[in-house]
Amino acid sequence: MATEPLPDTAVPRDPGIWQGGWHAHARHVPSPNFGPRPPDTDIDLAIVHSISLPPGVYGGAEVERLFTNTLDWDAHPYFDQIRGAEVSSHFFIRRDGELVQFVSVNDRAWHAGKSSWQGRDNCNDHSVGIELEGLEHHPFEDAQYEALARLLTDLSATWPIRQTVGHEHVAPGRKQDPGNAFEWARLAALTGWQSELLPPLAMPRQGT
Repeated sequence: MATEPLPDTAVPRDPGIWQGGWHAHARHVPSPNFGPRPPDTDIDLAIVHSISLPPGVYGGAEVERLFTNTLDWDAHPYFDQIRGAEVSSHFFIRRDGELVQFVSVNDRAWHAGKSSWQGRDNCNDHSVGIELEGLEHHPFEDAQYEALARLLTDLSATWPIRQTVGHEHVAPGRKQDPGNAFEWARLAALTGWQSELLPPLAMPRQGT
């Protein structure tokens, strides 16, 4: 069956959907890992990531604990690799499509790290970070694409989001998520957005 665009993609689904940068339909799990954006910065970029803890394990509370600095570093051997990390994202979309929010869109979350896009460094300054529960190069669920498309629609109706890209595009060679299994064409079809609002669908990857 062909993917149909979501309806009314040019306008918010609910005029009161944003309350101080918090999405009214998300489950709010406030993170302490955020800061102010630089003055007079347009929020014009969305960055799609993938994350699961431990990698490839879904449905647990570990991602939420990581973003709220409550992860038990000794609970799994993998956690030694990220021990002490203080990171966050604005949003997390679980495998069933549930939307979780950690940081107000008005604030700067800590998701992109060292990054650059179209000549601008420090992408955290002007971007919204969206984590999909998953593993790079592994397929995502239908519910996640639908939730992501709706979130991007809601974001772009309030902030001047001009482009959506992957973490791999702003940190090539360092990051690979969401990976080559992510269907950018499908996201374009669901949002009804023109191709220039998304990264080239077959960007070469650098490194591993």
